[in-house]
Amino acid sequence: MQYFIDVIIPIPLPKLFTYSITLSEANFLSVGMRVSVPFGKSKIYTGIVSKIHNQEPTIYEAKEIHQILDDTPIVNQKQLQLWQWIANYYMCTLGDVMRAALPSAFILESETVITKQKKQIDESVLKDDEFLVYEALHHQSSLKIHDISNILDKKNILPVINRLIEKEVITVEEEVYEKYKPKLVRYVKLHSNFSSETALQKLLDDLSRAPKQHDVVMILFSISAKTKKPVKVSDLAKKSGSSNAIIKALIDKGILEEYHIQIDRVQYSGGNNEATKRLNDYQKSALSDIKKTFNNHSVTLLHGVTSSGKTEIYVKLIEDVIASGKQVLFLLPEIALTTQLVARLQKYFGEQVSIFHSKYSAHERVEVWNNVLHNSASASPLSSKAKIVLGARSSIFLPFNDLGLIVVDEEHEQSFKQFDPAPRYHARDTAVVLGNIHQAKVLLGSATPSLESYFNTKQNKYGFVELKHRFNDVLMPDIELVDIKDKLKKKRMKGHFSDRLIEEMTETLKAGQQVILFQNRRGFSPIIECKTCGHSPQCPNCDVSLTYHQYRNQLRCHYCSYNSAIMQDCEACGSQDLDNKGFGTEQIEEEVKLLFPDYKVARMDLDTTRGKYGYEKIITALEQQEVDVLVGTQMLTKGLDFRNVKLVGIMNADNMLNFPDFRAHERSFQLMLQVSGRAGRTDERGKVLIQTYNPHHNILQQVSTNNYIDMFNEQMDDRFNYKYPPVFKQIKITLKHKDYKRVDDASIWFSKSLRQVFKGNVLGPESPPIGRIRNQFYKNILIKIPKQQSLVKTKEAIIKINNSFLSIKDFRSVKVILNVDNF
Repeated sequence: MQYFIDVIIPIPLPKLFTYSITLSEANFLSVGMRVSVPFGKSKIYTGIVSKIHNQEPTIYEAKEIHQILDDTPIVNQKQLQLWQWIANYYMCTLGDVMRAALPSAFILESETVITKQKKQIDESVLKDDEFLVYEALHHQSSLKIHDISNILDKKNILPVINRLIEKEVITVEEEVYEKYKPKLVRYVKLHSNFSSETALQKLLDDLSRAPKQHDVVMILFSISAKTKKPVKVSDLAKKSGSSNAIIKALIDKGILEEYHIQIDRVQYSGGNNEATKRLNDYQKSALSDIKKTFNNHSVTLLHGVTSSGKTEIYVKLIEDVIASGKQVLFLLPEIALTTQLVARLQKYFGEQVSIFHSKYSAHERVEVWNNVLHNSASASPLSSKAKIVLGARSSIFLPFNDLGLIVVDEEHEQSFKQFDPAPRYHARDTAVVLGNIHQAKVLLGSATPSLESYFNTKQNKYGFVELKHRFNDVLMPDIELVDIKDKLKKKRMKGHFSDRLIEEMTETLKAGQQVILFQNRRGFSPIIECKTCGHSPQCPNCDVSLTYHQYRNQLRCHYCSYNSAIMQDCEACGSQDLDNKGFGTEQIEEEVKLLFPDYKVARMDLDTTRGKYGYEKIITALEQQEVDVLVGTQMLTKGLDFRNVKLVGIMNADNMLNFPDFRAHERSFQLMLQVSGRAGRTDERGKVLIQTYNPHHNILQQVSTNNYIDMFNEQMDDRFNYKYPPVFKQIKITLKHKDYKRVDDASIWFSKSLRQVFKGNVLGPESPPIGRIRNQFYKNILIKIPKQQSLVKTKEAIIKINNSFLSIKDFRSVKVILNVDNF
């Protein structure tokens, strides 16, 4: 009988490929193990075994696998079930999901290796660049593609390799290499030959002529006697004050024995765990209500005002779940939040907390993955780790065995949605499905819930619990709207600061408290304009003006990262009369330094938080009151807890309100209320000033009175009237190509085909506000899907149209992006 496996490989193919295996391989292999498989003419990929069976493929001859890479599965059945759901729901392939789900170190890559043929070659037939490669192969047995690229100092080396193959000078093969390297620490111990007293005495006598070596051996004894633990080479060198060369000499002589122990790259170094905090009456009541709603609903929404102590409620629920032996996933929208929460959770749960996000290296991610995988009912040495996983959206892909609870904090955040590349999943919605697969409870928490989640509670799909009081009964911040139009008329503005904001900042800083200023745009100013001719520098690759960044004295594009030095005169007319239009965080930071020269100002945006510990440094500085004024973008709004912030200033509310998106008003409400929530979180009531040209705007009035219900009702009226989510579902289809005519024709064809099926529920094709990015022209088509319409059949119809589209020769080069729930 023949045996076959279906393999998921990390490339976007609609179907799985089948490979043949032997009987012994079939007995050894399990679903979820990695195998390396040949694909195409010469490529080798890492694949995940999806199914083991006896059905031979009828269309093609099954190739044999290259090798088996694991002893046990690294992906479990529940994960594969989730992958399949994501692929079906978000209209992508299993290969896309695999690429997103696995740490890159697990996806072995093949590398082309070039070796020299053994037969004699006539060197006179070789060209100069061919001879350089041939000569290099005399000194090295094999070369890789990038080695040859370095030797020839050019990128395109395939023509040279092809000519050498034709002349039978070289052979080419694919080599698969393992990316993950475990971290090993060097330890030493006294060689077993010296375990007896006489042998030891003789050794010490012999070493009396080498005092430094004698000292090292004596210090090794004293460390071993004190700690009763293995001794690291680094510790021994430090304590004895000797160099590694002396320790190496002792190892070479056979006096010391060297060995290695594998350790995790990320380790908890704290002390003993603290008891969790006592809850106040409101929190106890909310906790009890959550537990009750979990009896009837697997998903519950906790609507708790800012600083009401939602985290402490999460902690109590986590305690109960891990006591029952199950795992907990704590999802956060932003890495910035993990910094503060890690410290809080590790205080209570120690090394049971693992962190997983994009700032971790590939090796660190693999270690967290392995800790989660080994954390099952069958106790292993790693089982105390990864009971609680704290992470950004990608942590939903970890190999949980037995999830008991998923907490999605700040569930309204758009950071939970993955926009590029595929799979374009929403982590909150995927978490609900993951909870269902594991029969786990899901708690969504927010001070400003998304309309979707709140709407689901109204439909009785989710349970609902409210927490209306702040911790310590601190009052909600006093929110004041400042009319900039009026202030400009009366000449009461200094730069971008109104007299009211300066007055409040002066008072707060004199009282020794801190200020947060929110401006949702980084850089110094978004437009540099010539006063003479009106020209402003544009990005050559995108339809957008270049933003001026003062700290590097350059113009940058925020879409494609193109940058150029700031010019001294206008490129169009040569005039030197250049002006800044608009303002970003850099300009606000500079103005604060001029207005308050005696206080320390810091900035928190994408430019200042690029490093692995970028967030941590700024947040720690603010917590330890090394910073008086923090200027930042929406990173500041994400549930951070600052004890000493009294005042929050929103520099310009109108930018957000006038954004071309049906969600602009909902998002503005959430952003402003969230950033307001950073003020007055301990004893004293905080103050919030919102600068705007339109203080009578409904959303601003609702923010100033913290009136979520009014905002919800008003926005839902619009959503009903204009058929937008959550009333209708929607799928956005984006087409892009470097030739505008082609993408325009393609989008017209696509929308006509869709209209034949979906009639009036198709909008577009339409160019987005920024129609060209990275020299690719974009066109959008929007499909609105009523509740009664089958989502599955809708997707099938779209895929059918997409397949017909791709079969048209002229349109094959146009990229089509399908984005389900594009919010």
